[in-house]
Amino acid sequence: MGVLDGKVAIVTGAGQGLGRVEALELARHGASVVVNDLGTRADGTGADEGPAQSVVQEIEAAGGKAVTAFGDVADWDAAASIVRKAVDTFGDLNIMVNNAGFSRDGMIVKMTEDQFDSVIRVHVKGHFQMIKHTMDFWRTKSKESGGEPLYGRLISTASDAFLMGNLGQPNYAAAKAAITHLTLSAAREVQRFGATANVILPRARTRMTDSGPWAAIFEKPEEGFDTFSPEHIGPLVSWLASPHAHNVSGNLIQVWGKHVRVYAPPQPALDHENDEPWTLENLNGVLGPFFEGKQPIEDSYTLPMA
Repeated sequence: MGVLDGKVAIVTGAGQGLGRVEALELARHGASVVVNDLGTRADGTGADEGPAQSVVQEIEAAGGKAVTAFGDVADWDAAASIVRKAVDTFGDLNIMVNNAGFSRDGMIVKMTEDQFDSVIRVHVKGHFQMIKHTMDFWRTKSKESGGEPLYGRLISTASDAFLMGNLGQPNYAAAKAAITHLTLSAAREVQRFGATANVILPRARTRMTDSGPWAAIFEKPEEGFDTFSPEHIGPLVSWLASPHAHNVSGNLIQVWGKHVRVYAPPQPALDHENDEPWTLENLNGVLGPFFEGKQPIEDSYTLPMA
C-alpha cells in the first residue's frame, strides 16, 4: 500500500528534470499521475511529445498509472483541459504540482520585452491558471459534498533566486517572487476546502542551472555524493502531497542534497515610531545609525549554503 494510493496528481513540466522526478516519486507512492509537458527546450522554444510519453511509460513499467497532457499551462483553455484530463481519466484531482517553466537570462539593461514577458507568462500565469482551474474543481466538489473537507494539495515551485535577486535573472527572480505570494494567497483561500498550498525552493541540477554563471556550482561530481541531483527533491514533493502534511500550509520549504530548510515569514529588522512627523533630517537620525557599517548588496554568485 502506498501513502498516496487512490490520489490523482498533475505535474506540469514533468517530461524531464525536476518534474520527471516528481511525477515518478508520486507514482511510486501510489498516485495516478497526469504528466504535462510541451517538450520545449530550456529557453521555451520548440515542442516534443516524446519526453512526457517517456515518463508515462516509466510509470506504467513500474506498475503505476499515468497519462500525458500536452497543453500549455499559460494558455487559459489548455490549462483547463489539463485539469479535465485528470478528472475525466482518473475521476478526481487531489494534487497539483506546478513545475513548468524556462529561463531567458540577461542583464536588465540588455533584456528585451519578449525575454521578460515570456518568463513571466510561463511561470506566473502558468502557476495561476493551474491553481485557478484546480480550485474551481475543488469548489464545485466541496459544494456537492455539502462542504465536507476534501483532499487537496497545491505545490508551487519557486527559487531562492527571488530572495537573492539573482544577477542576470531579473525576470526569473521576479516570477519566482510572484509565484511565492500567489501561493501564499492560495493557501488562505483553500483552507475552506480543507486543502493546503505550499512553495518549494529546490536547489538542483536542471536545464536552467546546467549553463551560465551557476553551471559550475551545480556540476555533477565525478565521485561521491551528488548534492544537486534532482532526485533529492522528489521526497519533499511526495511528503507535502501526503496525509503526513495535512496541517502544513503557507510555507516555503527548501531541499538540496541532505539538507532541508523552512523559511520564516519576513520580520521587521527595524520598527521605530517617531515623536514627530518625519523630515529628511530626523529620518536620517533613525535610519542613518541603523545602516551605518552595513554593506550594499554583494555582486556575487555565491549560493548562501548555510
